[in-house]
Amino acid sequence: MRITGYRTLTTLHRWGRPIGDVNGHVASGITSIPIVLVDTDDGNVGVGLGSHDGLDRVFPALEGEDPRAVTALYDRMLAAVFKTGHAGAVFGAIGAFDMALWDLKAKAAGEPLWRMLGARDRVVPGYASGLDGPLDDGALVRMQQAFVDRGFTAVKLKGGLDLAADLRRLRLVHDLYTDALGTAPRLMLDANESWSRKEAISYVQHLEEHIDLAWIEEPVRRWDVESHAMMTRAVRAAVATGENLTGLEQFRPLVQAHAVDVVQTGSVWGITHFLRVAALAHAFDLPVSPVGYHGNPLAHAAASVPNHLGLEVHDLGVPIGLQVDQEIVDGCVVLGDEPGLGIAVDEPAIAALAEAADWGRANGPHVRPERAGRRLIAPEPHRYAPSLSVAEPVADAVAGD
Repeated sequence: MRITGYRTLTTLHRWGRPIGDVNGHVASGITSIPIVLVDTDDGNVGVGLGSHDGLDRVFPALEGEDPRAVTALYDRMLAAVFKTGHAGAVFGAIGAFDMALWDLKAKAAGEPLWRMLGARDRVVPGYASGLDGPLDDGALVRMQQAFVDRGFTAVKLKGGLDLAADLRRLRLVHDLYTDALGTAPRLMLDANESWSRKEAISYVQHLEEHIDLAWIEEPVRRWDVESHAMMTRAVRAAVATGENLTGLEQFRPLVQAHAVDVVQTGSVWGITHFLRVAALAHAFDLPVSPVGYHGNPLAHAAASVPNHLGLEVHDLGVPIGLQVDQEIVDGCVVLGDEPGLGIAVDEPAIAALAEAADWGRANGPHVRPERAGRRLIAPEPHRYAPSLSVAEPVADAVAGD
C-alpha cells in the first residue's frame, strides 16, 4: 500500500442555531467543514477532517510512503516543515493528514480505529457543549434539552463578558438538568482566552460564591503559564486548557508548572498529537479531554488512553454528506465496528452544495476583540449579548441535519 495523492472537499454543517463565543458569532449557524481524502495505489481512501491550508507543503513527506507507518510519517511531516510545523495552519494540515493515515491503517487491518489503538471499550464518556454564546435564555434551554434527552450529565457553557448573565445561564442549565436527572450536573464555563489574570480570578471567585464549577476553560492566553498557575491556586474549579496549543513543547511548561488541571487537545490537530499529549498528561497524573469536532473523530483515540476524562460533544448532528458509525446515548459516544474512523463521505452530495459558509470572519468567533484582556475597569458592551433567538425549535434542529 502506497500513498499516491490527496483530494480536498468542503462540506457544510447546519447547526440550526447561531453559534459563537466571547470572541464573536456566526448568526447563520452554517459553517464550512474541510475534508482531506488520501488515496493509495490499492484503492483505499483515508478520511481526515481539518485544515486545507499548508497541505501542499506537507504532502511531499507522504507521497509514495506506506500509510501504515503513521507515527513515523507524522514525525516526517514535522521534520519537513520543522521551522513552522508546530504552529497554526501547517500543524492543522499535518493533523488532517495524520487522521487520514490512521483511518487507512485501521481500514487495512479491517478494524475500527478504537480497536486498533487498543481500547477495551467502545463507549466514550462525553459532556454537552454547543458554542452557545449568542443564544438567548429560551434558545439555550431548548438546545440543552436535546442533550438532556441523550442522557448527558455534564455541560459546558460559553461566557466571560457578563457575570450576572453567566450566573443566570449556568443556573438555568443547572435547573434543567437537575429536574431531568434528579441530581445536579457538572458545570463548566469557557472564557476562550478573554481575560487578564486578575479579571479571571475575580470573575471566577464571584461565580463560585453562588455555583460550583467543575472547570474554567481557557481563562487567559494559551501560553501564559504563570497566569494559569495563579488560577489553579486561586479558585476551586479545575483549570482546563490546551485546545489551541500545538506540539508537546507548548504543553510541557504548563504541566511542569502545575498550571493546568485538565489537559485538552483540539481534534483538528490529529490522532498522533492527542496520543502524545495524553501520554504526557498521564505521566503527571493529569486527565485529558479532547475538544469536540464534527463526527467526534478523537473519540477513537480517547477510548484507548487511561486518563481520558470526557469528550466534548458540540452537536448531535453531522455535516452534510458524512455518515458516522457512532451513536450518542446515555451521555456517551458509542463507537461502531466499521473499519477506520467509521466516516463515510458522499462526494456527489458534497459537490452539489451551493451554500456559502465560514466562521463569520467579520465578527468572529476567530477574531480577537479589541478589548480582550483589558476590561478590568472599562468593559465593552456585549458583542454577542444573549439576545439572538431562533425562529424554530432548536431542540429539533440539533438532532440532525
